[in-house]
Amino acid sequence: MTGLDLSSPVAVVGTGTMGQGIAQVALVAGHVVRLYDAVPGRAEEAAAALADRLDRLVAKERMSAADREAALARLRPAADLADLADCSLVVEAVVERLQTKQELFRALEEVVDEDCLLATNTSSLSVTAVGGALRAPGRLVGLHFFNPAPLLPLVEVVSGFATDVTSATRAYGIARAWGKTPVACADTPGFIVNRIARPFYAEAFAVLESQAADPATIDAVLRECGGFRMGAFELTDLIGQDVNESVTHSVWRSFFQDVRFAPSLAQRRLVESGRLGRKSGRGWYDYAEGAERPEPHTAEKAEPPAYVVVEGDLGPAAELLALIREAGIQVREEDEDHGTRLVLPGGGQLALADGQTSVEFRDVVYFDLAPDYRRATRIALSASQDTAPDTLTGATGLFQALGKDVSVIGDAPGMIVARTVARIIDLAHDAVAKGVATEEDVDTAMRLGVNYPLGPFEWSRRLGRNWAYALLDDLHLRDPSGRYAPSLALYRHAYASEKREGTS
Repeated sequence: MTGLDLSSPVAVVGTGTMGQGIAQVALVAGHVVRLYDAVPGRAEEAAAALADRLDRLVAKERMSAADREAALARLRPAADLADLADCSLVVEAVVERLQTKQELFRALEEVVDEDCLLATNTSSLSVTAVGGALRAPGRLVGLHFFNPAPLLPLVEVVSGFATDVTSATRAYGIARAWGKTPVACADTPGFIVNRIARPFYAEAFAVLESQAADPATIDAVLRECGGFRMGAFELTDLIGQDVNESVTHSVWRSFFQDVRFAPSLAQRRLVESGRLGRKSGRGWYDYAEGAERPEPHTAEKAEPPAYVVVEGDLGPAAELLALIREAGIQVREEDEDHGTRLVLPGGGQLALADGQTSVEFRDVVYFDLAPDYRRATRIALSASQDTAPDTLTGATGLFQALGKDVSVIGDAPGMIVARTVARIIDLAHDAVAKGVATEEDVDTAMRLGVNYPLGPFEWSRRLGRNWAYALLDDLHLRDPSGRYAPSLALYRHAYASEKREGTS
């Protein structure tokens, strides 16, 4: 896939944070970059800001002074759209309003040559709709960078309904030539990342709304047990609650109010109150000077059991057995066709979160999923009001003996990490089945775009091919709204897997 000749000028229209970031990427790649903004003087201000950015790179020894001077010599603010006439690529990064973008591209069509590639950096609008205003929509492609564009490697290359294959191929090559990792996707609400990432936020908010845990505890479990870089509450505070909610609403509306993408009432109330996150000084957390960050719930020290009995195959939690033995706790194994649990000396049981609730069973404590139990530093446990205190104490002591902090949450089916990962896997299968992207590109997008510890299909293979389906099916029985209904794609995947595993 070919890129763009370095002698070809590139234009960036819109000089906000994202526009400046994209311009920096093109500059560092070696292009002449023309900056344009409809507000007089903004392009010059952006050029000065870019000079400061490059100064910081020189100070950090990530760029030489000579390269900085050469890059700034190629940076040229434009006073009028007509100044972009010689550009071979124009990347739009203006406000997320369809009419504004359509009017801009109609004007650009009157200025640039027919072979100039037009690209929109939209994150929430339809590339097809943006291109629908053009005489030649085939040359419009989505180039969705992630903020900050100079640092994050992922670029979603989005083909609208009318986008020519040659245009998408050129855009893919340009992104790669600029040192980015491009992924190809169809024009769908949220593209890859913002479509498949919705459950990461939605399930955290749902656990909060059910009173099962507070934001600090949920965030700690997502980080320290789930392996995510940040928890959902701290991440939305960083993004901006209004921005995150707007993306959720956009995806939800675009899918005709599909309950799987439904917004959170708790987040709505936060936005209505003006608590938008770090930028307003307060969101889920208080960012005022001197404010103390709330601590996650962490159980007090408890005595570990002398032994545990393993009944059946623990599946994704099987590696716990080695950790238990290493902690000096005896492990007794019993054959059990239908069992997948640990039994404590008093008869209480520990089971991996499976979409059911503790209250449905006698004396059961659920523990949450971890992609790597050895590396996890925190484990969440859930119990009902009917769980024997000794069972919860024994479960707590067991995981503490493995070197884990323990957070006890309410009786939430699927707990925190398990339900989140299962829904991410489901949406990923659904997207691939509908031609949005390949499995490889989905995994790449989720690892690089939102820093997931594993891609959804990597998770699926590691956890067992029907694990997500079974958990969501359990959840769907308990919440028949459709939010947790497994997709047909996931059902087919799980059923085919069972058939393959059952053949001799």
